[in-house]
Amino acid sequence: MATKIRLMRMGKIRTPYFRIVVTDSRKARNGLSIEEIGRYAPGQEPSLIEVNSERAQYWLGVGALPTEAVEAILKVTGDWQKFKGLPGTEGTLRVATPQPHKSVAYEAAVKQAMDEPKEGATTLKKKAQEKLAAKSAPAVEAVVETPVAEVVAEAPAEVVAEAPADAVVETPTEEAAAE
Repeated sequence: MATKIRLMRMGKIRTPYFRIVVTDSRKARNGLSIEEIGRYAPGQEPSLIEVNSERAQYWLGVGALPTEAVEAILKVTGDWQKFKGLPGTEGTLRVATPQPHKSVAYEAAVKQAMDEPKEGATTLKKKAQEKLAAKSAPAVEAVVETPVAEVVAEAPAEVVAEAPADAVVETPTEEAAAE
């Protein structure tokens, strides 16, 4: 049986992702495979290339022929040079820098936000601004003190009976009443 090491296409329409598989040469591209020996994702920077070197060496040793694309991938990983006995077995594979875990980045952002409160960072709604302004600087009302005798003439009889004779009543001025 003639075996080949080739790419099996997976993924979405414009987001290809490949498996490096060993398969019978008569099977379809995405047909039944004998063994999966790696992965290749060209959409990332640098491209993700993972090859099980031990299994790749085994299949090359028993006569499996790689396609051109897989041969280029094996040259990048250094497996082709190792199989042929050529110099450069370390390959030219570039590895992406490891990304910090999302929870670490989140905790750092929360800590920074708590340490440095920013004035005016968020915009308050109009009513909230008015309430905040009213609390911080309450309006001072002008109050006029008038003796009880003048107010008694205008008040109903029930209220007059309860009020003490020497009490002073505070009445707002016309300006305060207009507000």
